[in-house]
Amino acid sequence: MRIPFELAQTLAVVVDEGTLDAAARRLHLTPSAVSQRVKALEEQLGRLLLVRSKPARPTEAGRTVIRLARQTTLLEHDALAELGGDPGDTALASVPLAVNADSLATWFLEPLARLSQRHPVVFDLHRDDQDFTAGLLESGTVMGAVTSRAAPVPGCRASVLGAMRYEAVATPTFAERWLTGDRSAALAAAPVVDFDRRDDLQNEWLTAQGVDPARPPRHYVPASNDFATAVRLGLGWAMLPRFQSHAALDRGELVLLGGPGVDVVLHWQQWNLRSPLLDAIAEAIVAEGRRVLAPVP
Repeated sequence: MRIPFELAQTLAVVVDEGTLDAAARRLHLTPSAVSQRVKALEEQLGRLLLVRSKPARPTEAGRTVIRLARQTTLLEHDALAELGGDPGDTALASVPLAVNADSLATWFLEPLARLSQRHPVVFDLHRDDQDFTAGLLESGTVMGAVTSRAAPVPGCRASVLGAMRYEAVATPTFAERWLTGDRSAALAAAPVVDFDRRDDLQNEWLTAQGVDPARPPRHYVPASNDFATAVRLGLGWAMLPRFQSHAALDRGELVLLGGPGVDVVLHWQQWNLRSPLLDAIAEAIVAEGRRVLAPVP
């Protein structure tokens, strides 16, 4: 049994674009032709590969085929580069990566910018919580990920990046209004800013302070820069990485609330696939992470 590369690549484009119509525009085909390619691949493999929902999503078998399509595309790009082809003669390699919001907002883009100057590549970034980015590797959605998971995802290799330290901060005005008097009672009543309902950093800090995390009222601000802005505007207190708080702390616009910081150890994981391009991406990201993040013993 063989898996035709063109058909596997078509399936990957459908999932990336979300609909047959959008995939058809990207591939310069008709939606009917795209549908026929996917159907032909399903018939050849005897498996349902695509759930035709909106957006379209792959089945478990479909994820396996998409992972193969992405790996083959990467290897093809490396081979053409090794053969000395003119990068201008072919489309730029598209590399999907997963990263947590705070890394994306602070240090992650700089190494990618340097890479794009040296390699014919574009990046398709998927943002998710660091506890969940590894799942995008497992599904074949991305080739590499910044993740809190230390154990390598099957078929991947992992390198430690460093620790991102979070500290509880608020504006002086907020602290004066909400956080005077009995500390436990004050923290139970003071509004908290959470990134989303999976964000447990504030809960972890509250627990260390002996406060039930279920008690304080919550704001939800699901964008890293906007999240930090909400704290600087005095909506509530939150755990911010020093990347985002140091300037405001130096100017006196924010104050530390004390208590222990929370260290989130980050790792870089990528497919265990020998590729000059993927290795160059890993080298740049790992070097930058180890330069800017706190070292891990």
